[in-house]
Amino acid sequence: MTQLKSQLHYKRILLKLSGEALTGDKGFGIEPFVIERVAREIAEVYNLGVEIAIVVGGGNIFRGLNSSTQLGMDRAAADYVGMLATIMNSLILQGVLERDGTPTRVQTAIEMPSVAEPYIRRKAIRHLEKERVVIFGGGTGNPFFTTDTTASLRAAEIEADILLMAKNGVDGVYDSDPRINKNAKKFDKLSFEKVLGENYKIMDAAGVAICRDNEIPIKVFDFAQEGVLKDIVTGKNIGTQITSEAELSKV
Repeated sequence: MTQLKSQLHYKRILLKLSGEALTGDKGFGIEPFVIERVAREIAEVYNLGVEIAIVVGGGNIFRGLNSSTQLGMDRAAADYVGMLATIMNSLILQGVLERDGTPTRVQTAIEMPSVAEPYIRRKAIRHLEKERVVIFGGGTGNPFFTTDTTASLRAAEIEADILLMAKNGVDGVYDSDPRINKNAKKFDKLSFEKVLGENYKIMDAAGVAICRDNEIPIKVFDFAQEGVLKDIVTGKNIGTQITSEAELSKV
């Protein structure tokens, strides 16, 4: 364990989990064995001494954009329901992490003091410094913004070393959909400019731009691989790394 700690490439990470990552094969809700595995992966990296912040989506419960279209709801109202779904996921993940001994705090952009702290940047950083996992729920607190954008924003605010974008069944960024085109090419490294210019659908353009402007690299990877978080923080070449042109030129 001591040897692994000495090999850490990142001290503070922001992990973005989609709500769908918690569903297993059901496609909705939360599959207990899946969230148990997610918690184990997080705890393993936490025990190495990495400071961990997390943003969880809510698509496994309610997706604002889709539901506003299907149900004829006002988009803003639907997005607020989606934000509440992210808070539910955050509280469940907190419960599993703390049950297994990983101290965790949930902060929400929509204030609900009976169940979680309001989001306060300096307090979030203090929690990380005091060796607590911090989960950010409620998105940005505003409609029309996705949890991808939230993840980039929070990563910049807490000065994370990297944003880890966990995907389901896709192990990086490809030049076309690998599930459709068996000859799709996977990229090991990409620049922010390339991702924005080619419109690769890994996350919202606004989120990519925030990371670019704050020089925060993005790692896109398949979270289904056992031990993948530990492999990433100890520097193994996994997934696709998105960074600046200047950093790419150093390779």
